[in-house]
Amino acid sequence: MARRSDHSREELHELAMRAAREIVETDGYRALTARNVADAIGYSPGTLYNLFANLDDMVMRVNGRTLDDLHDRFAEVTTTGDVDRDIGTLLDCYLGFIDEHAGLWHMLLNYSLSEGYKVPDWYDRKVQRLLGVVEAALAPLFGQSGAHDLANGTRVLWASLHGISALSEAGKLNLVTGQPVREMARSLVINFIAGVRARSAERQS
Repeated sequence: MARRSDHSREELHELAMRAAREIVETDGYRALTARNVADAIGYSPGTLYNLFANLDDMVMRVNGRTLDDLHDRFAEVTTTGDVDRDIGTLLDCYLGFIDEHAGLWHMLLNYSLSEGYKVPDWYDRKVQRLLGVVEAALAPLFGQSGAHDLANGTRVLWASLHGISALSEAGKLNLVTGQPVREMARSLVINFIAGVRARSAERQS
């Protein structure tokens, strides 16, 4: 077993994060425990509590890294101002990311934090940064309707996509529809965009 002096705190934190992510990807988030991570990196479980306050903190750190990775994937998209094209490209990135990192995404959607645990401000900033990319792509669609409608619409669409994803992850999407998750997600986006356009046209008439 490695000694604490073998790695700096930063190195040890990164080793633990990588091990935690691998455990979740391979065995699911229910296998994520301090002991399993400690065993994977060759340290005692007590060492991990010098890095993370508790399991909730470890999970949030891993989930935060997952959000960062999805943001990096989104950042590769060059927006054109064509809402249908841009949102379609972001949707493909989103769905592709979920396919590649199903275990991590399942934990992000389904892990239940302990009662009383407050979501950290740094985590909320990661969520808002990710939503900001979607807002920028949707902005031409909302035009002069205002920042509030844009922000609200972005979050409605995001939550709806999460709902489809969560049902699919739980194996319950077939209780709602026989359509594949990608087809459902694309249908949602198409109808969302059409609905916003129709509402805008009504306001202008």
